[in-house]
Amino acid sequence: MQNNITNDIEIKNNIDIENKQNNFLETTLGKTINTGIDIGIRAILPDYIEEQIIDIKDNLIKYGLKDGIKKSIDDAINLGKSAIGIISGNFENISQMQEAVKSGGIIDNISSLLDTVINRVHSNGLINSTVARTIKQGKNSILNNVEKNIENTFNNQIKALSYTEKYIQNWKNYLENKNFNGMEREYNKIKKEINYLAPIEKLLNEVKTIENLHNLINNNGQDFNLTNEQLELAEKL
Repeated sequence: MQNNITNDIEIKNNIDIENKQNNFLETTLGKTINTGIDIGIRAILPDYIEEQIIDIKDNLIKYGLKDGIKKSIDDAINLGKSAIGIISGNFENISQMQEAVKSGGIIDNISSLLDTVINRVHSNGLINSTVARTIKQGKNSILNNVEKNIENTFNNQIKALSYTEKYIQNWKNYLENKNFNGMEREYNKIKKEINYLAPIEKLLNEVKTIENLHNLINNNGQDFNLTNEQLELAEKL
């Protein structure tokens, strides 16, 4: 009975983490891809004023760009996970996310999406043949921007993770030295960085334990003399 309960909790946790990771990638990469397309369209239509560019972009969104980007990301994630052999459904680190998205064919997905959406907008008379042809001919420029933006996004994630790991180690050092002011300083840095980081289970669990311990000590009048029961509870919560 106990094993069944434990298994159910683990399954629920895995599903929860997977959903958080997918939502993170859909949101973060969605913005990244959208920005890359924006920059690309402006580059291949340099004579167009801002209002014209916005009008083209709005029509692309109206005819499936936004939903298509989400589907392109989801398809790339699912295919990429299979390609790199992720069985649990969860990414263990940011590098796995990056490799899966790349292996899953995100750029090919966006390429096909652009063709489809441009054709729809053109067939509905919202852009003329010249504009449709120009965007298609300049599609490689758009895709290069998208690819570069995705790479920068993951590089920034890896950099932010490195900072977070340093702050975590600093916090632990201050804990060992019973320096609450130092702990507080590093804790605030951790909380700031974690808001922007991809949800990786191991990291989330470690930060949660730090949060519990930090609050326990603070609520204990910054007294570091905690019972074994309190310490165990901090790791379980």
